[in-house]
Formats: sequence, structure tokens, C-alpha cells
Amino acid sequence: MADYFTNFSLVLPLKDATQQQYALDLAAKAEAHRFRDSEEPAPDDVPSEFVDVLDDWSFEVDQDHDNSIWLHSVDGGIDAVCVFIQHLLKKFNSEDRVELEWAHDCSKPRVDAYGGGAAIITAENITTMNTSQWLRQKLELSENQSANPQEKACAEQAPKEQLAPPSSPG
Repeated sequence: MADYFTNFSLVLPLKDATQQQYALDLAAKAEAHRFRDSEEPAPDDVPSEFVDVLDDWSFEVDQDHDNSIWLHSVDGGIDAVCVFIQHLLKKFNSEDRVELEWAHDCSKPRVDAYGGGAAIITAENITTMNTSQWLRQKLELSENQSANPQEKACAEQAPKEQLAPPSSPG
């Protein structure tokens, strides 16, 4: 049997110890309500935007140095962590944005086991993508260009998408 994982790790800097403690306390409250009965009323001690993602709350929040918190998981929780980060950005009137990347992995080689995604989180928006989506979009674009030779010629003249070179380990 194969075990599937969704890994992420992120240190989120906060402005002071009060913000850090608020985030740690809020995460503990949300975690406590993770396995509530679906017929139970929404908890009063967590923000309303958390209610729909409590079942997805499968990440950990730990105190880090310099008023930061460390958000991490091997079990996923992408939707919940995005909502949690957005709540903190709203609560503390932050103009910041947070970038989050995750990886899908498996304990055994499986054709459906690998991939990942990314999110850009602001106080107003959560924008996500995953590698499967990206591949489908590129394939559709390629098929559409093949079906219409005139569009293909235009696309060949357009500037190519530049990818950053891979960073070296270490």
C-alpha cells in the first residue's frame, strides 16, 4: 500500500510577540474543532471563514524565532493554511503578500502521486495553481495552436515564457 503526502513548510514573520501569540492561540482553537461533528453548530471561538476549512486543518503551527510562526505539514491542509494566513493578513492590516508552495509525494512510485502547486495570499485574495492545471492549460494551448496554423505562426513570433534556472542545492 502506498502513502500519499502533501508537504509544505513556511515561516511567517509577524510584527511582535502579541501577533505571534494570537496566531498560536487561534491555530490551537481551530485544531481543537477539527474533528467536530458536522451537525454541531459552528464554534464561536474561531473566525467564521474557518468553518468551511476546519476538516482540512491538517497542518501544524509552531512558534519560531523573532515573532514568527512555522506552518508545516506532510498531510496537506492547503485550503486551511491559505485561509489562516489570509485571516492573519486581514487581522493585522497587512499590505504584505505570502507565497506558499507545496509538493505532492508518495511512498511508492505511482503515476498519480507527484505534483504540487503554489498560492499567492493577500488580505483580499487567495490565488492558487497546481502543476496538473498548468500542464492541462499548456496542452490545450498547444492543441489549439495545432488546430489553427495561423494562430500557431503568431504564437511562434510571440516572446517565449522564460523560466528561472534551477537553483543549486546548498
